[in-house]
Amino acid sequence: MLMRTDPFREIDRLADQVFGTAARPAVMHLDAYRDGDYFYAAFDLPGVDPDSIDCTVERNVLTVKAERRRPVGDRVELVAAERPMGTFTRRLFLGDTLDTDKLEAGYDNGVLTLRIPVAERAKPRRVAILTNGNGRKEINS
Repeated sequence: MLMRTDPFREIDRLADQVFGTAARPAVMHLDAYRDGDYFYAAFDLPGVDPDSIDCTVERNVLTVKAERRRPVGDRVELVAAERPMGTFTRRLFLGDTLDTDKLEAGYDNGVLTLRIPVAERAKPRRVAILTNGNGRKEINS
């Protein structure tokens, strides 16, 4: 059985939950990157039930909400409680260059990965140059 001897441990635990520490952050961390025609966002959500994850997009604001719960039951006896529990929320402001209507999400090994295609209007394109036949470039207005 574990014994607590530090009277300030509970205050430290509460501060860690609010502000987080390097070992136990209070926010969900993410990696965001572009690979070709897709933008990816990968959120660390270890120990989170996939059914508790809610992902929404409204006006180019992506909101990811997830909940980590403690085991409950008549026979469950909590011996140590150091992992942050509760609801975690993260918002990302997406640019107009992404096609949020085609967003895809997957959850594997505690990582929620979102894949958002880059909009066609944001992709590089070749511009045709018109000439009038004598080698001079012509601009139509």
